[in-house]
Amino acid sequence: MDKIHLSVIIPAYNEEKSISNTLLAVDNYLSKQNYSYEILVVNDGSKDKTGKIVENFKNLIKNLRLIDNQSNRGKGYVVRRGMLEAKGQYRLFMDADNATSVEHLEKIWPFLKEGFEVVIGSRDRKDAAGAKQAVSQSFLKRQLGNSANLLIQLVAVPGIWDTQCGFKVFSAEAAQNIFSKCLIDRWGFDIEALALARRLGYKIAIIPVYWVNNPNSRVNWKGYLKTFAELFKIKWNLITDKYQLKI
Repeated sequence: MDKIHLSVIIPAYNEEKSISNTLLAVDNYLSKQNYSYEILVVNDGSKDKTGKIVENFKNLIKNLRLIDNQSNRGKGYVVRRGMLEAKGQYRLFMDADNATSVEHLEKIWPFLKEGFEVVIGSRDRKDAAGAKQAVSQSFLKRQLGNSANLLIQLVAVPGIWDTQCGFKVFSAEAAQNIFSKCLIDRWGFDIEALALARRLGYKIAIIPVYWVNNPNSRVNWKGYLKTFAELFKIKWNLITDKYQLKI
């Protein structure tokens, strides 16, 4: 069997309103490319019809796989599972609501050809000129976001303003080495993956994205607080070498 060039991993939890359009958009783009690919939807114990919808799409979309978790484990857990079960030489994870469209891959390939093994999207112009959000956030939310980003940089990932954008590509080697060590199951997993990428010596390239906010997003203030708790857990894991990085 020939190697698969690209795996697209889509973590999904209660996404019955969004997943159909996202799958069609991803398939429409990938079916026009001259490389092999697979699409993996990792269902995080959804209580709605997400899994059933994906199962039905298998007859319409080639190379579509469903990894169906019976219980909710968290976005970090399902992204990790998708990354480790994927077969692609490059592995992209993107959000189920298509907030950052798959067409952004066009900006990523040049960096991968240059030898970067981790390339991430950013919604922040301080990371990458040209980054844009479809709907600007309020002044208060921007200020809180900047403060949070500074804290994340100080504690775990210096130099990256937007660690949480749901559009990241890893080479197969980087995905295996990074995600096999990850321990965070929920929202802080992006921070953990990037911190580990740095510790393992992978250079990280950043591309600007056009991000369309999902009005039905389930990330609330409680989620933000849990992410901060996970941030300090990541720092402690690094200090105590829980990731077993030292030789």
